[in-house]
Amino acid sequence: MIKLSIDNTEIEVEDNKTVLEAALQSGIYIPSLCYHPDLDNIGACRLCIVEIENIRGYPASCTTKATEGMVVHTNTEKIQELRKSLVWFILSEHPKAVDKSSQLMKVIEWVGIKEFLPGFTPTPKDFPPSIEEALFDKDLDRCILCDRCVRVCHEVRGVGAIGLVNRGINTFIGTSFNSTFQDAACKFCGACVEVCPTGALTDKVKFEEVDREKTLVPCKYTCPAQIDIPRYVRLITEGKYQDSLEVIREKVPFPNVLGHVCFHPCEEECRRDELNGPISIRVLKRFVAEKDSGRWRSKIEIAKETGKKVAIVGSGPAGLTTAWYLRILGHTITVFEAMSETGGMMRAGIPEYRLPRTVLDGEIDEIKNIGVEIKTNSEIESVDELFNQGFDAVFLAMGAPEGMNAGVPGDDDPRVLDGISVLKAINFGEEADVTGDVAVIGGGNVAMDVARCVQRVVGKKVTILYRRTRQEMPASAEEIEEALEEGVEIDFLVAPQKVTPKGDKLNVECIRMELGEPDDSGRRRPVPIKGSEFTISVDRLIAAIGQRSNVPEKFDIEVNKRGRIEADEQTLSCSKEGVFSGGDVVTGPASVIEAISDGRKAAVSIDKYLGGKGEIEQAFVPAEEENPWIGREAGFAYNKRVETTLLSPDKRETGFSQVECSLDEKKSVEEAERCLKCQIRLTISPTN
Repeated sequence: MIKLSIDNTEIEVEDNKTVLEAALQSGIYIPSLCYHPDLDNIGACRLCIVEIENIRGYPASCTTKATEGMVVHTNTEKIQELRKSLVWFILSEHPKAVDKSSQLMKVIEWVGIKEFLPGFTPTPKDFPPSIEEALFDKDLDRCILCDRCVRVCHEVRGVGAIGLVNRGINTFIGTSFNSTFQDAACKFCGACVEVCPTGALTDKVKFEEVDREKTLVPCKYTCPAQIDIPRYVRLITEGKYQDSLEVIREKVPFPNVLGHVCFHPCEEECRRDELNGPISIRVLKRFVAEKDSGRWRSKIEIAKETGKKVAIVGSGPAGLTTAWYLRILGHTITVFEAMSETGGMMRAGIPEYRLPRTVLDGEIDEIKNIGVEIKTNSEIESVDELFNQGFDAVFLAMGAPEGMNAGVPGDDDPRVLDGISVLKAINFGEEADVTGDVAVIGGGNVAMDVARCVQRVVGKKVTILYRRTRQEMPASAEEIEEALEEGVEIDFLVAPQKVTPKGDKLNVECIRMELGEPDDSGRRRPVPIKGSEFTISVDRLIAAIGQRSNVPEKFDIEVNKRGRIEADEQTLSCSKEGVFSGGDVVTGPASVIEAISDGRKAAVSIDKYLGGKGEIEQAFVPAEEENPWIGREAGFAYNKRVETTLLSPDKRETGFSQVECSLDEKKSVEEAERCLKCQIRLTISPTN
């Protein structure tokens, strides 16, 4: 350590620090624009000049080493005058208003401006035509040639996509031959944007500082369970597949289920999509889940028994996730399931061609293996009875297991079925009352699953009736495409109006629709076209237009007008003391990952209610520093998304074999390497 004086303040710093670093470390501001803590110091902007006793001139503090006994003055009248001149020179080639949020504006406000050429107006330079880039905007008129973007691209990232072009007054920062950043091997890590002090490089998506991390790493923060997606994808590129799986397991007990059926909202927000398609995040999750060695089991730390008992009603993803985390916290857990098998809608509502039962059973077995008791064929009618049995808390997670009727005259005919009942019968291997010509009403994933399952059972093409266009369909694009590949017909802009029996058949009176103004859902409202009525004849009509919950009156729990349980948004607590609720029974039909998120939230709240701290997190993989060096790769921006192979349509006609095939190791690594590694931008040090 050495001691020196800066502006009459005695400070102590480590040896080998520069005067600027010593000052900033001690809270003494010295303006600078070319300096950045992660880059080599070059002293180009000269704004950080200081006076040092017994040293001639005005050295740049960013390149001057602090020494024992040094006496430094940073803010003398002479220095400030020199800085004002430097600021003027910078602004003399800055024809636009200074970005108010930029580091340059901070320097201007602190230093001030010396106007010694009255009437001078800077004019734009004759730069090459601007090229539209992905993810960020560039404005060369705002560039002051501080060189920070170039240096971070070369020195820190090892990419070298940009550099100084031309010499002298014609110098500007750009790519070779003024190519696009894609063609210059840019990896779109955002480091150049992060270090730019003037606003010459900015993100296309604007954000407040409080939302910075959520905006820059959207995949992680879009995930309802906030799985560290960038980390597990990076671990795949390093060949650390088990570590990758364990990072996922830190947040969810169903990595393999999610690898098969998650609706992957993370992919919709993936920044790589701005180039040529998002990362196949869900499929990569499945890849590492299928390579699981089970090492994580030895890392689970189950707390000592608390003596507290929790009853969980429903064995779907919300209930079982809650059970998993509460058991790890030492509580005694009993799950009550009304159906004959566990899994809730994961088993009853998701066909085996999407989610093999071996996958679902395997992950449920892991929950049982840590001591969670699951009782099937156990319908609960009274919450109070559970408390009378000695349970200290209850979590209600019954889901939304009942389908809704078609809502048209004649839908009480027994040949008009609801989609959920049909799916449940097929998925449980029971006799499904489907035969002959079948039409399905709806446009969501349930409608797709019903049509595809029924088509396999009856061996004939099934028709889906949907009142909007394909663009408005809530079903996932993959489900729609796979249904069409299998021969399912979709009649768009059609709405059933009435069902009339005609012998062994049903006459379904329909009307054509057109799209009007958007409704509350944001989709354009379907409007009937007068005179377009027509009739189709079917043997069965299946309504797949929604699901609802069935909360027993004896629960004595407050429900809303839709029959869903009212629960606090943050704690999931209900109107009855000691009762919590989450998943579809609160939100309405949602996704597996959203139900898992509620399960995590419920575990935290219930543990706190029982006297614990609500600390459900366990780290299976020690944290490691992100490597800022990503290296150069020609054509990186054009690396195409690796698509999964699907079972051929002719092999799907009658069986329930899994449609989507796994990615092999080579393709999985290739896909993971497409990641932009958005998270490493967060490791760049803040500027003064």
